[in-house]
Amino acid sequence: MLKYIVKRCALAVVALFLVCFITFFTMNAIPGGPFNGEKAKSAAVMAVLNERYGLDKPVAEQFFNYLKNILHGDFGVSLKTGRDIAKTIGESFKVSAKIGLLAILVALIFGIILGAIAALNRNKWPDRIIIFFVTLFTAMPSFVMASFLLLIFCIQLEWVPVWSTNNPNYILPVLALSLSPMAYITRLTKTSMLDVLGQDYIRTARAKGVAHWKVIFVHALRNSLIPVITYVGPLTASILTGSLVIEKIFTIGGLGSKFVDSITNRDYTMIMGTTIFLAFIMIVMNLVSDILYKIVDPRIKLD
Repeated sequence: MLKYIVKRCALAVVALFLVCFITFFTMNAIPGGPFNGEKAKSAAVMAVLNERYGLDKPVAEQFFNYLKNILHGDFGVSLKTGRDIAKTIGESFKVSAKIGLLAILVALIFGIILGAIAALNRNKWPDRIIIFFVTLFTAMPSFVMASFLLLIFCIQLEWVPVWSTNNPNYILPVLALSLSPMAYITRLTKTSMLDVLGQDYIRTARAKGVAHWKVIFVHALRNSLIPVITYVGPLTASILTGSLVIEKIFTIGGLGSKFVDSITNRDYTMIMGTTIFLAFIMIVMNLVSDILYKIVDPRIKLD
């Protein structure tokens, strides 16, 4: 296990370097710059700004200087606001993480429960109802679902207040983020559980007179969760970092909205900082999900 973790950490360093390399050079290859705006600046002002932030140097030199700085924990300052990048990410990620973790919890709990119910009632009316809504939520993009929830429950029915920093209401953002992954987890759980229920050891347990609830929850459900665990790693990273449009729709000042604004404003340092941070979370969550395989099923070998 330890050897596997060390190997994955080494690969993670390589992956983060490639993310930095591709993002940095692609960003600089796009025409324009962070100081271009509707009101044109003079050549002298542009030269001073480029010199101040080191943008007057060759791109390769800029890249190595940036790598040297981040190795010392310095992600620089925003080219637009002048704020420290690490501080901005830390503050805004707290909001995204709270909404994201709640959405993951809702998606996992209801996805596993509904998937198990659908598997145990195959081709019966509970299964058909669940599959109908699962298909609906899978087909509907999260930003469409967010707009629909906002229109119905916030504007028309006025059951849920509009999001504000003084009175944050997490119900609609969490629902908008969780419904699509919940639907996918439901399908994974149903398919996996149907496969497990047909295995020989399940029939053996039933033949030995093991209680029905124990067969379902101890033997069948536990082993059917392995595909779900496979999905939880990328799901956690994508929800924590991928709620870009959702945060814009509900005007939530999380990391997603900061990332969108940085791309719109061509804020190079903010783009690099958030991209590296998001890639790091994705890599860590994939490693955690691999380790969870071993905990759920000790027969799995990690090479």
